[in-house]
Amino acid sequence: MSLSYLKNTMELLSHSPSCFHAVANMKEALDGAGFLLLKEDEPFAVKRGGKYYLTRNDSSIIAFMVPEDASLGFRIAASHNDSPSFALKPNPIYAREGVTSINVEPYGGGIYYSWMDRPLSFAGRVFYQGDEGIKSALVNIDEDILVIPSLAIHMNREVNKGYAFNAAKDMVPLWLDHAAETDFPSYLKEKANIQGEVLSHDLFLYVRENPRLVCGDSLLLSPRLDDLSSAYTSLLGFLDACKEKEAGFIPVFASFDNEEVGSLTMQGANSDFLKNTLRRILLSLGYPTEQLMMAFASSVLLSADNAHASHPNHMDKSDPTSKVFLNQGIVLKYNAEQRYTTSARSAAYVKSLAASIDQPIQEFTNRSDMRGGSTLGNISNAEVSLVCADIGIAQLAMHSSTELCGVKDIERMAALLKAHYLDDTRI
Repeated sequence: MSLSYLKNTMELLSHSPSCFHAVANMKEALDGAGFLLLKEDEPFAVKRGGKYYLTRNDSSIIAFMVPEDASLGFRIAASHNDSPSFALKPNPIYAREGVTSINVEPYGGGIYYSWMDRPLSFAGRVFYQGDEGIKSALVNIDEDILVIPSLAIHMNREVNKGYAFNAAKDMVPLWLDHAAETDFPSYLKEKANIQGEVLSHDLFLYVRENPRLVCGDSLLLSPRLDDLSSAYTSLLGFLDACKEKEAGFIPVFASFDNEEVGSLTMQGANSDFLKNTLRRILLSLGYPTEQLMMAFASSVLLSADNAHASHPNHMDKSDPTSKVFLNQGIVLKYNAEQRYTTSARSAAYVKSLAASIDQPIQEFTNRSDMRGGSTLGNISNAEVSLVCADIGIAQLAMHSSTELCGVKDIERMAALLKAHYLDDTRI
């Protein structure tokens, strides 16, 4: 199996310490492929044969191309680009007991202990007052400047029997190189080379570890695999499909922010971002309102968010007839309460698609007495109702500061989504 998608995904992961950096990387890839930037506050000028993208909040992005002989409908893959972390508070410098710390609060449902005793930094964006109004800049403090020390077992002898970590007490990073009187806006101004007064920031901790291959190069160990591995393979498959597609349904790549905190934001999957974009594409192409509804009825959305692999040390946590393993194929996710959107109809579509490119498919359900997580498929469908299936790359250690997946499945996800973007069958 060729590993070209793996190499590109690892490169993109290594340069994505925040959702803002992830979207900036996606924009760079789209610019390089000849896509044109659209703006939501300007009219859409969409033409057949054209390639376009637009962003919202610099943390969500949608890209699409219109085949010369376009059919009335869409082939969409949606992912998310945020990951569990800790957000810096507005005034984060925290002086106590003779040391300087950074005050943070949890973002999403992370595994707290996985952040301890390892080099950390922070990244995101800063808003500042420029000569011509408010501007923003990406920030990545590319240094090992923070650490969250664990408490010695001599002072917490029950820690290995289970310990409830307190985010306000246990998860405060030390910033010992800086004095308590450090002015944080001035620090950001210097580090980001900003010419103007710093007004505000969206900054998040990240682990200072690059993606690496382990276990005989069969597995990928990396921060933020959930869900950047699906987001980037979706993008790579989309770009490859756009090189080939001249007719048929309109392929759409979408990556949203804030899935880890419920998607209830202007840039989340529960917003009108996708719905408005799809409608504006068709209106710009001259379709009347009646045909907009017809287009949605002909469309398919694949929600690409990673799936739980069966843990070899905890097989009892998996459903006995729906075990999932690394490197054994992309996962179809089911839930009777519709926390996942896969139906018999959409599952048949995915299985047929996988068979057409000779790919294995795994199927996942939670153990019947355990509640699982949800993802953005059903959330997106609340705004624009489409035939939808939830799929994902199997992984271990989900929501840890570093996670684990199979290298073959990185390749498979990109190839499966490329086939999805190229598909023109009506289901």
